[in-house]
Amino acid sequence: MKGKSSGPNRGGPRKPGAAPQGRARGAVKAARARTPDGPKPTAKAAAKPAPAKASPGKGVSLDVRQFRVGADDDGIRLDRWFQRHLPDIGFNTVSRWARTGQLRVDGARAAPGDRVAEGQAIRVPPAEPKAAESTKPKRVRPQLTDDQIAFAQSLVIHRDAQAIVINKPPGLATQGGTKTDDHVDGLLDALEFELDQRPKLVHRLDKDTSGALLIARTARSAAFFAKTFSSRTARKVYWAIVMGVPSIEDGMIELPIAKQPGTGGEKMHVDEEEGLPARSRYRVIERAGNRAAWVELQPYTGRTHQLRVHMAAIGHPIVGDGKYGGKEAFLSGTISRKMHLHARRIRVDHPDGDRVDVRAELPDHFAASLVSLGFDIHAGDLPLDEEIARKPTREDEKKVARAHAKQIRKGRKGERRARGSSGEAKSGGGPRRK
Repeated sequence: MKGKSSGPNRGGPRKPGAAPQGRARGAVKAARARTPDGPKPTAKAAAKPAPAKASPGKGVSLDVRQFRVGADDDGIRLDRWFQRHLPDIGFNTVSRWARTGQLRVDGARAAPGDRVAEGQAIRVPPAEPKAAESTKPKRVRPQLTDDQIAFAQSLVIHRDAQAIVINKPPGLATQGGTKTDDHVDGLLDALEFELDQRPKLVHRLDKDTSGALLIARTARSAAFFAKTFSSRTARKVYWAIVMGVPSIEDGMIELPIAKQPGTGGEKMHVDEEEGLPARSRYRVIERAGNRAAWVELQPYTGRTHQLRVHMAAIGHPIVGDGKYGGKEAFLSGTISRKMHLHARRIRVDHPDGDRVDVRAELPDHFAASLVSLGFDIHAGDLPLDEEIARKPTREDEKKVARAHAKQIRKGRKGERRARGSSGEAKSGGGPRRK
């Protein structure tokens, strides 16, 4: 049977090492495709284009970032650190980075709840592109005028590296609200001074209450002061002129307080069933017959309008406080109709040790009322209980003994650690059993 002509070597023996004929033809086609004068490659032979690299969006980095923990952030949680320094990164993103091992502190995997220390290095993965931002314009704080800056700085009665205390005048709100454009919070940009960061409010005074208002200068001191106020170790002393004279000159008021229904939270009242616990101490400084009394007030809890509600509840509203005392809260004659409640003194532990202990001078209307009622201004500053020299009680002795025993236990624990470390060194530093 005669076969078809196959050309040279068609069907014949192939030399060792020779490529198959089909593969050879493919090589020729590829070679022609590489030469500029050769025929263009067919669609099948054309190479697919390499996928384009994703380009970062606006404000997005494709590089791993490294941050160093500063002194103000020493001891805070890692998720809190993100809130302070990278607020655009949400908690869910931080948690996902932690689960996948992308979030690290000093090279070790970290969790959102871990606490960081000054000097540690935080490895943050590349930022992720944001979703399309809303077209709604962001609210921008208005620039302060020279007069506003001068006014804010004139209120300062104490300043150090961590804290500022101002003497807030009556009629100036602490924070803004409905129809309230002038407030301390809006003036904080004027109180940066040599630090390039905005101070933070750590407690409040009512709009019509004057006196000492503490402001934190750094994030670290804000956290410290907030903890101090919540633990009730801070001491706040108020002066007030009240209607009538309390029958007990040194008393403690313990009445629970809640928001009064129907007032939108603008007014509080005593509520024995649903109110939150509230304790206030008062001491009579001087009396003007049976007409009025000058009293010192110390709040042991921090409920809204606490002192005003408590004094009205025992039948001695603060002079000028029509909200809680009604028409009976005003004295006739030359006595001002403004509220007579003043934050005279604030004493609080300081983040760097020691204490902030500041007294604020009275506003003009309060000082004038003291004179009109015949009170001696020099009689007002009563010592706090802990400032009165007294013999230590049995409970004081127990506290000292407990503190001493605690120090001894710490010392022994340190000695055991030292012995354990020296033992490891002698044995070659092998792992210890936990």
